[in-house]
Amino acid sequence: MWQPEPGWRQLAGGAGPTTYGVWLATESGRQVVLKRLLAPGPHDPPELHDPSHFACWRRPADVARAGAVTSSPGLRSATVVRVEEDPDGVTVVHEWVEPVSHAGLFVARCLGRFAATPLGDPPWAARGQLRARLSRVAASGGWPTLARTTAADVADHLWSHREKYLARVEALPQVTQHGDPVPANLPGRSGDDVTAVDWSSLGTGPVGADLGYFALSAREDFEHLVDAYLEGLPPGTASRAEAELGARVSAVYTVLTRAEWALARVADGEGALAGKFRHPSVAPYLRAMQRQIPQIEALI
Repeated sequence: MWQPEPGWRQLAGGAGPTTYGVWLATESGRQVVLKRLLAPGPHDPPELHDPSHFACWRRPADVARAGAVTSSPGLRSATVVRVEEDPDGVTVVHEWVEPVSHAGLFVARCLGRFAATPLGDPPWAARGQLRARLSRVAASGGWPTLARTTAADVADHLWSHREKYLARVEALPQVTQHGDPVPANLPGRSGDDVTAVDWSSLGTGPVGADLGYFALSAREDFEHLVDAYLEGLPPGTASRAEAELGARVSAVYTVLTRAEWALARVADGEGALAGKFRHPSVAPYLRAMQRQIPQIEALI
């Protein structure tokens, strides 16, 4: 059975239903990161085997082997050292990326440039990510905890109209997307490009969707992020209205889903729900939701 070697240092992150762990190690004088993925068992969700689903378990290994993003514009992967497969899973090894600080507008511009990456049509590319994520939420009952807050009417409207918004963004130009462009996955820099990690959701999606996901952790205003994204997006790819719609729907549905998740974790404890809004495990998600009020209002 696969086990980490003595002396490896386990890193935070890498959460997922089939991620066993992520470690930092030294090999031949250089630092490398090892990500261990476990093959799903017979009782695991079937989508883990679906190569087009965002949660497909072996996508990081397939991306690494294909070299699909080793020299892509805007975002590129860390140097892959090797991919080792055995009956129990896969270990992906890449060079350690030295963290640097990125300005949000720089990242937004890089996301626009990355959208033009000629990914082709590989079988492992994720598709329909937002729809798949909202399907998971629907299977769990939607946003019932938000229905107990002052945002109940807004949440009910957006949830009940989600098919309309999904159809609108699915009709937008489909571009290459990282799928999970949070700061932890965008640690490094190589010239004019961001060095990104965790390509487990790489695929195609609506123009602007990556930007909307990133906007939830950026300090810059939404409009300025869209400006920067469009600067990087090749001419003729999409209009400003199209990029704004893709980003707005991605941001709004993601931030409300995160707020529901955070509130649901504390809702059953003692005391009124409103008294838990300042809880340290809840407050950041509610502040993020408040920052997106202009985008929520624009959709409604």
